[in-house]
Amino acid sequence: MKKINEITSSEELALRIRRHAVIMTHNGKSSHIASVLSIADILAVLYDHILKKRPEEPKWPERDRFILSKGHAGAGVYAALSESGYFPKEWLARHCANGSLLCGHVSHIDIPGVEFSTGSLGHGLPVGTGMAYAAKLDKRSCRTFVLLSDGECDEGSNWEAALFAAHHRLSDLTAIIDYNKIQSLASVEETIRLEPFADKWVAFGWQVREVDGHDHKALTECLSIKAPDNGAPVCVIAHTTKGKGISFMENSVLWHYRSPQGDEFRAALAELEK
Repeated sequence: MKKINEITSSEELALRIRRHAVIMTHNGKSSHIASVLSIADILAVLYDHILKKRPEEPKWPERDRFILSKGHAGAGVYAALSESGYFPKEWLARHCANGSLLCGHVSHIDIPGVEFSTGSLGHGLPVGTGMAYAAKLDKRSCRTFVLLSDGECDEGSNWEAALFAAHHRLSDLTAIIDYNKIQSLASVEETIRLEPFADKWVAFGWQVREVDGHDHKALTECLSIKAPDNGAPVCVIAHTTKGKGISFMENSVLWHYRSPQGDEFRAALAELEK
């Protein structure tokens, strides 16, 4: 049997996350498949290489914290958690169904491994900042990661949190921006342009790293590097493609709200079998 190296294992996990998400959004007739596809590689690297975790003990005090601030892409987190052993994969079949624990927007209620319910944008970074500040006061070594969308950076609450985090030197806090350059109805550039984006974070007192958000080796190296103790928090700007992995969904606004059905569903799964 061919030995799978660590990078290949995260790439395989990303592929499984994409497959699960296509099936989940198909079954539940839910939205945001393209938003899941753009972050699948980031999630895979986090759960396979980066996060200090114990799936058998989800509330382990020394665990790293992860918040998906762009909660509409919750299907990807549910898939990553199930693949990591937090709960049975059978749960995924009822995503977005009436009475299911797995809501369309990610929820922490009775879901092992989810730290915070999100969906109303702009809340993940403020809460993650609070978690990182509490860990610093308690002298715990855990790290806090928050994954945001680019369009979500229109929210002022993020910038209040950015000021707070830099002021308190929260070096164990990492914000990851899914910079796919498309938000709900149009491009980011058309809606509210963010550039010069990196300069904004630097001006707020953060260290900035830019990376290809689909390159597993680059992501692993970038996210593995801890900031010096009592240093500036870290912002990782991950350049991604919305709908990554399914050709007819890539860079398409349409698939922010559309669910894959019929021939499109079959075609999407076929592309993920390549």
